[in-house]
Amino acid sequence: MLYDAAEGLRAYLAASPLVWLFATVAVYWLGVRVYEWTGGLQIVHPILIAVLVLTGILWLTGIDYAVYFEGAQFVHFLLGPVTVLLAVPLYKSAQIIRRLAGPLVVSLLAGSVVASVPAVLIAGWMGAGDTLLRSLAAKSVTTPIALGVTEALGGVTAITAVVVVFTGVLGSIMADAVFKLARVHDPRARGLALGLTSHGIGIGRAIQVGPAAASFAGLAMALNGIVTALWAPVVMPWVLRFMA
Repeated sequence: MLYDAAEGLRAYLAASPLVWLFATVAVYWLGVRVYEWTGGLQIVHPILIAVLVLTGILWLTGIDYAVYFEGAQFVHFLLGPVTVLLAVPLYKSAQIIRRLAGPLVVSLLAGSVVASVPAVLIAGWMGAGDTLLRSLAAKSVTTPIALGVTEALGGVTAITAVVVVFTGVLGSIMADAVFKLARVHDPRARGLALGLTSHGIGIGRAIQVGPAAASFAGLAMALNGIVTALWAPVVMPWVLRFMA
């Protein structure tokens, strides 16, 4: 009887794809509540909880990712407008960009390359396949842009989405220890590093540092997305060809 009930639930979920839109919102809401209850503990970030819970549900019910995506694709559609909204922090930070153009350009180029190329090289050295390598290239870019870069490289966007979340959470968790070890005390530098390496989740951590850190985190996330989208589709194929 238990098996029949499980099969009935699976059939219902497969035939009602809009259920997954509700499920996505519900598990994120649950993640927010847990995050607040723990006092903002980064390891239980709402996005991480949502990914883990949804993955568990799909695995237990045997529902294909394509079925889930069909119901939750409205969330994916919203990534487009969110990408456009990245122009807002750029516009608000126009004076800062002009005043600190030199250091910003050097930091962004170095950070963008270091956040991408070594990860691909290490994964390749450990035996990762070509598809996985192409999906790792944009791991430190905000999700809307990361998915576009992955599509241009011929990777799997589902893998990229998961890797982006874990990169953001891991960066937020390790940030304080890294800043202390490197003796980085300037909130602007901390915010720039968080936004560049940990995108939106890093901004959430930067907000806890202070308004200056939050502003530079938003600026770094937007600029890093643009920079990576420009160089990665051109350079990464050469890196992959070199590794092959």
